[in-house]
Amino acid sequence: MLLFLLRRSLFMVGMLFALLIITFVISHVAPGDPAALAAGPDASAEMIETIRKEHGLDKPLPQQFLIYVGGVLQGDFGNSIHTGREVVDDLVRFFPATFELVLASILFAILLGVPLGVLSAVKQNTWIDHVTRVFSVSGVGVPMFWLGLMLQLFFALQLGWFPLGGQLDMMTDPPAPITHLYTVDSILRGQFDVTLEALRHLVLPALSLCFPALASIIRVNRAEMLETLNQDYITNARAQGISPLRIVGLYALKNAMLPTLAMIGLRFGWMLGGTVLVETVFDWPGVGLYAVQTAVSSDFEPIMAVTVLLGFCFMVANFVIDIVYGWLDPRVRGTT
Repeated sequence: MLLFLLRRSLFMVGMLFALLIITFVISHVAPGDPAALAAGPDASAEMIETIRKEHGLDKPLPQQFLIYVGGVLQGDFGNSIHTGREVVDDLVRFFPATFELVLASILFAILLGVPLGVLSAVKQNTWIDHVTRVFSVSGVGVPMFWLGLMLQLFFALQLGWFPLGGQLDMMTDPPAPITHLYTVDSILRGQFDVTLEALRHLVLPALSLCFPALASIIRVNRAEMLETLNQDYITNARAQGISPLRIVGLYALKNAMLPTLAMIGLRFGWMLGGTVLVETVFDWPGVGLYAVQTAVSSDFEPIMAVTVLLGFCFMVANFVIDIVYGWLDPRVRGTT
């Protein structure tokens, strides 16, 4: 297991370095001059050149890349031309909202998707199975931004059950930060009215973000459960008189969860990227909305920082999934 962890750690380091190269190249081949945009339309050539020197844009690309990598290793992503602050300060400010949204979405997808997948497999070819299959197929094809708009129109505007967007109402002060997650901090501070308000704001964007992941988890878990339930050891367990609930919950689900775990890891990464659309629709103050605002300004440093941060979170999530996968199936440790 230790050798398996070492191999996966080295692989993650290599992937992170490749991500740094890709983000740097893409950001510098994109059209637009960030120095000119930051200086404004009436700026002189001298003002533009001054801004370019302040941000190191006048140096050769190889030197800029080395400075960039060195800064990343020290936790320094430079300064944002758009906000005028250090990019790290912006990430600390906006990332907790994104993490809270993604965490709520993936938990909702797992807690609902796994039981529905199991139920669909156990009740194969019944009306429950047919409804679940239609839901899982249609869920993959529904765009998140369209679903978010429909949820806003029905549940926010028509029924008034949930707010249109944001993390809290305008007149509500956020809880004093501990974890920087509003739902968690409000519970720790004993501000349960703020907790309920934060949850009301969280429901619609979390549903929009988790819908494709929920459909994928249901589909994969159902297929794996059907295959597992037809295995010889399951037939032998039935012949020994073991209860169906014990067979499904203890024997079949453990093996069926292995491919589902891989899907959860992939979907977590896709959710991080999908927050750009969801946060824009719901005005959610996370890194997705921050990335859109800085991309409009051709602000290189924040764009690269957000990409690296989300890519690193995706790698960490898959690293954790690999550890759980290797723990559940020892055969993986010697082949991965």
